[in-house]
Amino acid sequence: MSFIRTMIVNGVLALVAATAAQAQQRPPIGLYGSPPDAMIFYVAHGAAGACGPGCSDWIAAEGTVQWDSYKRLIAILDRQAGHKLPLVIHSWGGSNLNVAVSMGRILRDRGLDATAGATEVEACAGKPEADCFALKRPGGPLDAKVSLPDPACDFACVLMLAGGVHRSLPQGATVVLAGRSIRNRRAPNVAPEQRESLTAIFGEQYRKYLHEMGVEPELVDIIDAIGEGGRPVVMPPSDWARLHIVTSP
Repeated sequence: MSFIRTMIVNGVLALVAATAAQAQQRPPIGLYGSPPDAMIFYVAHGAAGACGPGCSDWIAAEGTVQWDSYKRLIAILDRQAGHKLPLVIHSWGGSNLNVAVSMGRILRDRGLDATAGATEVEACAGKPEADCFALKRPGGPLDAKVSLPDPACDFACVLMLAGGVHRSLPQGATVVLAGRSIRNRRAPNVAPEQRESLTAIFGEQYRKYLHEMGVEPELVDIIDAIGEGGRPVVMPPSDWARLHIVTSP
């Protein structure tokens, strides 16, 4: 069991959200071995109210939450010299839920707000994905606007969003919860008994985290009821408020 716990701490074994992949993958953000579509972060600037009432500057978070995504979040926050810009989340792919929790805790520790949305950079218009990625990678600031997230806000998105001091979702947004599964980035298979044990352990960790963030742990029950490979559940806006996924205006 100590070996399993060590692997959990190191992020080798993780629960992964099952969700639709982005149609076009970006180049890897890192060097050899870096996964494609890993989440990147950059500062964006738009018109007044672009990211909410009184908000024109934000940090865009887009891509798949990978094992090292929290390091990039810390790096861009450290570069803001105390400016508390809200995080606009656009996640997709099989995200690492444990790391999503870590990033939510970072947001709460820094006292930041969070919402979901797709950041559309003006300079990317008409450019291929690789060229747009090259514009974003240095970290901005870039002129942009926020549109509805596509794919929808998934469980990884919700876990990150939960860390926001103030949490919001734009009108017309969709929250879709799907099943979760155990993945090991260093080996192709996880034994069934280990998978069952870790799923339960991680589930309790997520319940504790959501409770601490002021979100109803019932979210994890919904995920568990779906099961791996089950039909995704679309959450109505009435549940966003009931479960405190969003905070009062």
